[in-house]
Amino acid sequence: MAFFSARQPILDTERHIFGYELLFRSSHENIFPDVDQEKATSKMIEGLQLDLGLDKIAAGKLAFINFTEKSILDALPNLLPKQQIVVEVLEDVPPSKAIYVALKKLAIQGYIIALDDFIHSAAWEPFYKISQIIKVDCAEIEPEQLEEIVALKVRHPHIRLLAEKVETYEEFKLYKQKGFELFQGYFFSKPEVIQSVSLTSSQTILSTLLNEITKPDVNIKEVTRLFEIDVAISFKLLRYTQSPLFQRSKKIENIKQAVVMLGHKELERFIMLLFAATFGEDKPTELVRMSMHRAKFCEQIAGNANFKSQVSTAFLVGMLSLVDAMLDADVIELIGKMPLSDNIKEALLRNQGWLAEFVNLCFALENGNWQSIDKACAKFGLDMPETLSLYDESRIWAQERIEAFK
Repeated sequence: MAFFSARQPILDTERHIFGYELLFRSSHENIFPDVDQEKATSKMIEGLQLDLGLDKIAAGKLAFINFTEKSILDALPNLLPKQQIVVEVLEDVPPSKAIYVALKKLAIQGYIIALDDFIHSAAWEPFYKISQIIKVDCAEIEPEQLEEIVALKVRHPHIRLLAEKVETYEEFKLYKQKGFELFQGYFFSKPEVIQSVSLTSSQTILSTLLNEITKPDVNIKEVTRLFEIDVAISFKLLRYTQSPLFQRSKKIENIKQAVVMLGHKELERFIMLLFAATFGEDKPTELVRMSMHRAKFCEQIAGNANFKSQVSTAFLVGMLSLVDAMLDADVIELIGKMPLSDNIKEALLRNQGWLAEFVNLCFALENGNWQSIDKACAKFGLDMPETLSLYDESRIWAQERIEAFK
């Protein structure tokens, strides 16, 4: 899946970037999709939390995000850091007492409040003390309405006026003369669409599980809790524990029992296998099988090449070596989202280090590059016939594990 957002820069009087307005999109097409604003706000918050990230899309500047009446009353702005966002109150939000109370609470907490497409009326007067920015639509506002807002700024000098839909230099110059400090519109830049990989809730949980299970001191309670969050993942764990692979007859009665029964080593393998299978959904089974084949083989040769203490790391790198193909996404962006050690990132992103050389050996075996195979075996002190045997054993192991999921 992919998450899309458009961003349009907001500039100051010197045309330096002050922030970006973030706009929900459903594809590369730079138009607002056919969804209600409520859903657009929810999707934007979800995407910023799990996918794009404010640091990436706003490049260290403030992010202006549209909020509806319901999302304000539900305190959704609190899901995002106050230091990085501007709570943009949409023009159809009524100036009710409930909205005032909700916005005042946000202002006290340190959130910046902006009133969007604003037209002055007496009902909004109490809101001016808790608002820091007022946005004016240059294409829609009447001259008298504009003068009312300019006068409002005199009464409340802490407010910064923002002119949006500025399309010409003349408009920029006019609004600047009237005391506007911020500007947005096609004169400066059209919104640009940014795409990111959108992880499902199961993929996010599995990434967290992967991080937990590879810690030196595994917290079984936390691992159990993470499994229990997702019904589908829990079901697969229970079914896996009853696989003929383990030849166990004892019935499993709860998730913790299944976690303990598998043991750390097999649980780690299960999570990694499930990770590969989940990220490889809608992809050929062969792609998942190949990732697990690589994983097991990297683990095996790590044990034979003086890296016995890092066999789990080798397994993980082998598995992740195909994650970009599974999600049709840039490996740099994907790996950047995962809590992985520097040596793993070095292998996957820069093709450096012994872990990368193990993955390259996998590639050489897959393509019958005997010169590279011989060179790698010599470097790591591996016996060629034994290496080929381990490669074949790993293939069988991967197939057996995939069959256990069916």
